[in-house]
Amino acid sequence: MQLQVDTHTHTYASGHAYSTLIENAKAASEKGLKMFCTTDHSESMPGAPHYWFFSNQRVLPRFIHDVAIVRGVESNILNTAGEIDIHPSVDKNLDWVIASFHEPVFRPADRASHTQALLNTIKGGRVDALGHLGNPNFDFDFDAVIQCAAEHNVAIEINNTTLKGNSRVGSVDRCYEIARIAREHNAFITTGSDAHFCDAIGGLDLVSDLLNKVGINSSKVITHSTQQFIDFLELRGRKAIPEFDILND
Repeated sequence: MQLQVDTHTHTYASGHAYSTLIENAKAASEKGLKMFCTTDHSESMPGAPHYWFFSNQRVLPRFIHDVAIVRGVESNILNTAGEIDIHPSVDKNLDWVIASFHEPVFRPADRASHTQALLNTIKGGRVDALGHLGNPNFDFDFDAVIQCAAEHNVAIEINNTTLKGNSRVGSVDRCYEIARIAREHNAFITTGSDAHFCDAIGGLDLVSDLLNKVGINSSKVITHSTQQFIDFLELRGRKAIPEFDILND
């Protein structure tokens, strides 16, 4: 499946990634991407930047190396109440918010606790997508969470790094099952490389293969085209980005 947008990437600001935003944009251009989201880890992750870093993304240009830049964050799910570690004052300066479980922030517990945390994160309304859900350390009720995400227009991420099998070991089969359930519930899907070095930007081959094998309709894959992604942001109530109008001229 054609994928024009990478919605999960990191710069060296995350503390354990190794490229600049400009290097990421150059790599994205070379890979033929039209757009990518810059989504560094938020502050509860060891080594991550202060929330001012994310609020100040309003100074970033909308295009670098002719690739559209979406201002985002990979926030951490903090607790079963579904709180995330980005100050609400930052929301107005972001286009895109992923929420993920990370072991240093949310200690793996039991299936019921993880499910409750995800449901409350969705219902909180601040999050556009749930990141790398395949991690077996954070088992959850796939059906309940994905149905809730579909009802609230929160995208389910399929993560290319996860599908390589050497990160979040044990996730691959779970990602296929998550995608199948997302198809059944007509949930939106997003796709991310989870790049921590610029060479991985736009690396979405394993995700594309999974989507084809599972039979996901491209109309539900918000990264299939830039217009689909922009339409999803509008559906989520995000502020329009006039500079992106040129993408569809």
